[in-house]
Amino acid sequence: MTPFRRWCVVALGTLLLIGVPIGLRALPAAESDVSASALLERVRASQDAGWSGYVETEGTLQLPDADQFSDVGALFGEGTVLRAWWRDADHWRVDQLLLTGERDLIHDGGRTTAWDYERAEATVSRDPDIRLPRSADLVPPELARRFLDGVGDGDVSRLDARRVAGVSAPGLRIVPSSELSSIDHVDLWADPDTGVPLRVEVYAGSGKPAFTSTFEEFDGARPPAADVDFTATPSSDVEYDDVLDIADAANQYAPVRPPRTVAGLAKSESSDRAVGVYGEGLTQVIAIPLRDREADALRDQLAVTPGVERTDGTEDGPGRTLVTVGPLGVVLTGTEGEGGWLLAGTLNRDGLVRAADDVVRGFRYVGRG
Repeated sequence: MTPFRRWCVVALGTLLLIGVPIGLRALPAAESDVSASALLERVRASQDAGWSGYVETEGTLQLPDADQFSDVGALFGEGTVLRAWWRDADHWRVDQLLLTGERDLIHDGGRTTAWDYERAEATVSRDPDIRLPRSADLVPPELARRFLDGVGDGDVSRLDARRVAGVSAPGLRIVPSSELSSIDHVDLWADPDTGVPLRVEVYAGSGKPAFTSTFEEFDGARPPAADVDFTATPSSDVEYDDVLDIADAANQYAPVRPPRTVAGLAKSESSDRAVGVYGEGLTQVIAIPLRDREADALRDQLAVTPGVERTDGTEDGPGRTLVTVGPLGVVLTGTEGEGGWLLAGTLNRDGLVRAADDVVRGFRYVGRG
């Protein structure tokens, strides 16, 4: 073979390698005759499936930039690129890719390691039931799992198939059954073979989604154990932390207990200490007790957020500072120097106010421990 012909073969092979994935994405999606209820069941059954891939999220929810919650605000208000390997719910790795490095989460049983590449620091912590959202919660399968909690056949309908990460994926629309929900609907598209959700869109109303999570590349095979392993280098700093974040700290140590129900929503079985998690699926709210210093700092940030509502306490109800951003609502009870309860979730304004009033009137003090 002449050098020229050899070069032509190499060039053709390169074009095929590049062009085939692009071509697959450009092809129209093949329709599916699977029913909404059958697709819902298939997606639920995929929770034990293994997978890997690249995920991109896009959020338009500009939450207040308070110190203890800045990472949460970035997750929901910016674009995020994730590389994930998921063997099962107990063994996974999700790397958040940054311009200058990456921040990784490696989960093994009841323990999670947070690895900061730039600083060469690893923090190992227990994995509590009550905590703030993290990057691993935003991959499409995990996001869909939380939204589908409590959803019935009457809450879903079929959407046209859509090509996601080269896969012709049938779609499903979920509409909340509760009038308290701030979410108008959630659309998702799933891999027809495994049922793994490939794309999730959250809508607060008509128009563009307020939050989107989608696979750009997807592999439906269970990744090998080596892909979710992590071994710190000899020069790395490794720390062990008994407290994951402010929600975990409050849940462990705050000497209070929230009421059993707020705004008519029952408290989850997992929230049996100081932090209350109420509702399910598309209608959920978390109530976190805050000390004076945390509450005052957050209250100051909320006060300068566009659309904030501030109310002083009266005989008819407690004081509060309330902000709604798309489908997310945040309310902080009390006034300066009083501490307060932080409530955040997917309740509409009236639901948040009712929930906040119920928490303030219904919580009780208990002994520490």
